[in-house]
Amino acid sequence: MLPQMPPSSYNHSSPQDMWYVLIGIPGLEDFHTWISIPICSMYVLAVVGNVFLIFVIVTERSLHEPMYIFLSMLASADVLLSTATAPKMLAIFWFQSMDISFACCVSQMFFIHFIFAVESAILLAMAFDRYVAICHPLRYTTILTSSVIGKIGIAAMVRSFIICLPFTFLVHRLRYCGRNIIPHSYCEHMGIARLACDNIRVNIIYGLTVALLSTGLDIVFIIMSYTMILCTVFQIPSWAARFKALNTCASHICVILMFYAPAFFSFFAHRFGGETIPHHVHILVANLYVVVPPMLNPIIYGVKTKQIQDRVFLLYSRITTCC
Repeated sequence: MLPQMPPSSYNHSSPQDMWYVLIGIPGLEDFHTWISIPICSMYVLAVVGNVFLIFVIVTERSLHEPMYIFLSMLASADVLLSTATAPKMLAIFWFQSMDISFACCVSQMFFIHFIFAVESAILLAMAFDRYVAICHPLRYTTILTSSVIGKIGIAAMVRSFIICLPFTFLVHRLRYCGRNIIPHSYCEHMGIARLACDNIRVNIIYGLTVALLSTGLDIVFIIMSYTMILCTVFQIPSWAARFKALNTCASHICVILMFYAPAFFSFFAHRFGGETIPHHVHILVANLYVVVPPMLNPIIYGVKTKQIQDRVFLLYSRITTCC
């Protein structure tokens, strides 16, 4: 039986006293233990893979280039995103630790949305990096200097903070009248807002606005970058040169698709899916979204990037020699 709030809290309008119950994946409670095995494995691989990728980029001087610096930023964000969600998910699946305070729930909500927005901005920066490298190769080092890269990183975090901070105020302003069951494995904005007694139209409108005007614009600019890249590539007379140019973009395109496709599926299914999409499917996709892309990103870049492969083989040979 799910834990309930104490009776004294049912008509309380102050959210600070609220405790919520995260039930995991609705309808699949009997399979939580089995579902936890791949999720735990993917989480461990995501953390180990991304930390190792960051270590390789930091320690290898030949990788101190804009493309790899942005990649290290993406790896850092992947570690934070999976760590903000997976431990609580596993606690629910393994120990039935379903309760979470309002403050902790809102904090988790903020960090999830914040890190998602940061990752979206980093992917846009990586698309800009490829655009400059292919369309303006002679100006690459003068445009993407260390100072510019640092400013891009700061701008990504500041923008994300500014657009995500209102989510906390939007859920704090609502009155809550006792409903405390969240049919999810982690806290997110609309999951909390739907438990309120008040009208949540402002929350819905702001959530859609952020999705369309921040993440949506990022996607538009990414598409524009790759459109110009393709126009430039197909003007190159040599097929070998074309293939080499496109190959440098392949890993980034894979990462973009893995990042945005499940995110927007989850976003629109939560708001417009209704009875069309089973709720457990939506929650399962949302759970996999926070561990699968972070796990696969280091693998994709490791397979597609020769410099990273060479560094990994060098480290492996040193370890085997020492042993």
